[in-house]
Amino acid sequence: MYSQTKKNGTVYNEHPAINAVESMMQAYFSGDTDKVASYLADDFKSYQGTSLNKDDKGNDKEWFLRSVKWVNENWSYVTFKRTPGAYPDAIEYKGDSGLWVQTWDHLKAIDNKTGVKLDMPIHRLYQMASDNKIKTMITYDNDLPWAERRRSFAPRTNGTIYNNHDNINTVRLVVGALENGDADKAFSYFTENAMFTNLDMADGESNTLAEEKAGFLDMLKNWTIESIDVQGYPDYLEYELGNAKVVQSWWIIRMARKSDGKKVKLPVMLIHDFNDEGMIIREAGYYTLAALNVK
Repeated sequence: MYSQTKKNGTVYNEHPAINAVESMMQAYFSGDTDKVASYLADDFKSYQGTSLNKDDKGNDKEWFLRSVKWVNENWSYVTFKRTPGAYPDAIEYKGDSGLWVQTWDHLKAIDNKTGVKLDMPIHRLYQMASDNKIKTMITYDNDLPWAERRRSFAPRTNGTIYNNHDNINTVRLVVGALENGDADKAFSYFTENAMFTNLDMADGESNTLAEEKAGFLDMLKNWTIESIDVQGYPDYLEYELGNAKVVQSWWIIRMARKSDGKKVKLPVMLIHDFNDEGMIIREAGYYTLAALNVK
């Protein structure tokens, strides 16, 4: 029931090697190539830990030093700090493995050419030479921002935009029914498991179809909808990426409070997601009902 254990070295949370790797990376992001070079062994190699290339020979010291200049020419607003709650370890292994430092950091930057934002954790392993020079660096990070940057240099389409479409007609029918207080018809265009959100909701919160319908009917007890007028025209976007089907529309809702006749204009942007059968599966309402609290 109890497995055998065997010690294979010593772990340090304070060590000159930790100071070396952290100082090197700060020099890296500040653009000090000479200082970076002073921390690297002559046979230094860097590797991408998530690479699928079985023949990866790594990048040498000269390549890494060129990357210092590239980063400082291509990134702005750079910060590179320890991940909150984490700290580096220096591990002195028995045998031939020697001393390794492992770090957990967070990188933030904006790419100057594409505007792509880097905001991600980075885990690195550093193998140290006997003189505390860095011999090997292995990086584990998220490739998605890098892939987005690479894609951003070439224009490409992502579907078709329509200003006339059956899904646009459906949204008009929904809004027309709401304007006339016909909740049964308005919500008949949604699937039973449709979700509804608006700006008054906390992140991750949503209403069910029944909750949204009940909330609308409850609002009608105190308010009269005088008109809902389209602003501009709706767009239907049929995306290639993710096969999403989305109608975006903009409206002004004119309302009057029954108790005192107070009139309110409520600007609304609606985003409706459709399934392949032409039913609405999600509504995101960019509006806040705080306007209805007017005195």
